[in-house]
Amino acid sequence: MESSGDTAPLHSSPTPTSPPAMATGAAVVMSPCAACKILRRRCVDRCVLAPYFPPTDPHKFATAHRVFGASNIIKLLQDLPEEQRADAVSSMVYEAAARARDPVYGSAGAICQLQRQVDGLKAQLARAQAELAAARAHHAHLVALLCVEVATAAATPPQDAYCTGGGGSQTQLAAPPGVGSAHADALYVVDGGAVGGGGIMQAGHVGWADEPLWT
Repeated sequence: MESSGDTAPLHSSPTPTSPPAMATGAAVVMSPCAACKILRRRCVDRCVLAPYFPPTDPHKFATAHRVFGASNIIKLLQDLPEEQRADAVSSMVYEAAARARDPVYGSAGAICQLQRQVDGLKAQLARAQAELAAARAHHAHLVALLCVEVATAAATPPQDAYCTGGGGSQTQLAAPPGVGSAHADALYVVDGGAVGGGGIMQAGHVGWADEPLWT
């Protein structure tokens, strides 16, 4: 009886729920990342590649692995602080993709092409700015000429006519200032109705022997 009582606690001491919990935790932690899946190795708890090569994007590690190799990638990430590892992985993946497109120059070829595009755009911008400056200068020149013409027209006094014509067929006799009425008969006669009712002829002193006033 005593032996049976001693052996009973030995069978009841282990808890039945502990092994499934440990197995479940191991299944979550030990899920392989894309790098370990491609390399066909066991993904450890603190895998240096797991945070940057998730299992949902295997092409990312395959591209970097094709150019740099797994050992170089792991060594580079171990030598860098954690806050710089994500940028390093992005740079390696970009360089590997550029090297696949251009095996000779890689990303340097893409940078040179972009630099040529920038230079072409700068040249186009310089030409556009020169054309804009020329258009502005031409516009300012035209405005200045217009202002000069307007000022000249405003400053020019009206012409003083010696002879003024009236409307209709009325004929008037005009004399320049300083000429008395005695010499008015020796001047040209202005016919107001000859040219649109307002024509003006030049006045001149003509003798009766040269051209009579009345015919």
